[in-house]
Amino acid sequence: MTSPSTPGIVPGRLPADAIAENFDDLHAPLAPHEVQVAADRCYFCYDAPCVTACPTEIDIPLFIRQIATGTSEAAARTIFNQNILGGMCARVCPTETLCEEACVRELAEGKPVEIGRLQRHATDMLMARQGHPFTRAAPTGKRVAVVGAGPAGLSCAHRLAMKGHDVVLYDAKSKPGGLNEYGIAAYKSTDDFAAREAEWLMGIGGITYEGGMALGADLTIDALSESFDAVFLGVGLGGVNALGVAGDDKDGVRDAVDFIADLRQAKDLTTLPVGRNVVVIGGGMTAVDAAVQAKLLGAQNVTIAYRRTRTRMGASRYEQDLAASHGVQLLFDVQPVAVHGNGAAVEVELEYTVDHGKGLEGTGETIRIPADQVFRAIGQSLTLDGGLEMDGRKIRVTDAGRTSHAKVWAGGDCTSGEDLTVVAVAEGRDAAEDIHKVLMG
Repeated sequence: MTSPSTPGIVPGRLPADAIAENFDDLHAPLAPHEVQVAADRCYFCYDAPCVTACPTEIDIPLFIRQIATGTSEAAARTIFNQNILGGMCARVCPTETLCEEACVRELAEGKPVEIGRLQRHATDMLMARQGHPFTRAAPTGKRVAVVGAGPAGLSCAHRLAMKGHDVVLYDAKSKPGGLNEYGIAAYKSTDDFAAREAEWLMGIGGITYEGGMALGADLTIDALSESFDAVFLGVGLGGVNALGVAGDDKDGVRDAVDFIADLRQAKDLTTLPVGRNVVVIGGGMTAVDAAVQAKLLGAQNVTIAYRRTRTRMGASRYEQDLAASHGVQLLFDVQPVAVHGNGAAVEVELEYTVDHGKGLEGTGETIRIPADQVFRAIGQSLTLDGGLEMDGRKIRVTDAGRTSHAKVWAGGDCTSGEDLTVVAVAEGRDAAEDIHKVLMG
């Protein structure tokens, strides 16, 4: 609903047909002929650099060869053996900075093999079949609690279930999926794919989902470690950092992750309010996703304000260019100093910054830009009260996700490392293998 004090934030800025077109699939699936053309471009390199660049180490030349020879379902099995969330990763992974950047075709011609879209083709084909492609091992009698049903938790739960363990999967949200369900741009995952993928994944059996159960409020590490043979934490980063400037609490200022979650769960996007002049503070993927979607909803002016240079921006250059192509203005070397307005946001005041090698400093020179809606996207934090050793704001882990607690493993965004879906999947998978090894002696 729109507050009377924020008249600039209204729903229905665009007609329904325009919004539907704007939020169509960013990368439509390849047509059959396109699949063959794309697969035929692969050199099937021995010791392929694309495999090394993939955090889940999928045998990319093998699955592309399988596609080229007409066995796409075998290709999907090759993918799912390493990455059970290969369908979502094909849609959201920054392949342009991972496997495709390392592709020999990219180095030689400036145009890589379309690995991501070929992966989507294969995984979509197998997921469309009835039944699950993997079967469970004989029951081990061991029970494992997995807290957090995002990419790391889902990956861990599936691998544990496949090994024959019984898994209880907890999450604070009513639906599983984590960031895949609530935190990525809607045009990257259309047709309720995140929910369908989670349901398909849990079709292996042996996984019980318990929604509305948050760590700290409903669950404790001590209680879980007493009730289960092992515990895996894939809780992500739930807290959003505040701007810490005057006016941060004005109407119209909110967290970008909440805006994205509302958008992802909305049944009718024409009912979702958006401002006329939107400013997003931050430089990561969340900032880009919020900014682009605000523009797609009909915001007239959308600006991303980032405190450092373009090269330091967390979002890839591809994502930056995607934002610019949708009319989003990118401002670099600026930091917020105040949000102005009488009760509701009207303007954001930004100060130019400089880094002389001794840390970021304000120059004292400021600008003001109109803003009736301001999104905070300056990073998230972890609030954890469980006696685990921490590495700054994240859980300290060694080996395959082992924490300082003998029965607790962790992976994904709540641990140190890159905050990427594919990295979280790899960490959940590897932790499951280590848990299995420990449980089975």
